[in-house]
Amino acid sequence: MTVEFSLAPELARDCIEVADWPLCKVLLMNDSQYPWFILVPRKAGLKESIDLDDAEQLLLMKESAKLSLLLKEVFNPDKLNVAALGNMVPQLHIHHIARFKSDAAWPAPVWGKFPSIPYTNEQVEQLKTHF
Repeated sequence: MTVEFSLAPELARDCIEVADWPLCKVLLMNDSQYPWFILVPRKAGLKESIDLDDAEQLLLMKESAKLSLLLKEVFNPDKLNVAALGNMVPQLHIHHIARFKSDAAWPAPVWGKFPSIPYTNEQVEQLKTHF
């Protein structure tokens, strides 16, 4: 029996689906304080990048670089934070956060620093045009 891919409940709850790339689903964390995107490979049961085969690992890195370049182009951040932690959500996912010296949490991590401020529908639609 083959297990089908499904998004972790926490990611489904906290994020907005933006696009499907060849390997990954691109998500937007629903917190307008930070341009915060997440890549999730659309394969069931993944916890670590080493759970992917060699070709998929390379594709994941290429999609991560593509997203990072897009964030630099669209937002012109002071710094990009890219991380795969997975302590709270074990499903393999990689955070890409455009950080600014002027953002609410700078220079601290964004996780749980302040209550989230959801995007408006108009903001989401505008962001989706870049994907």
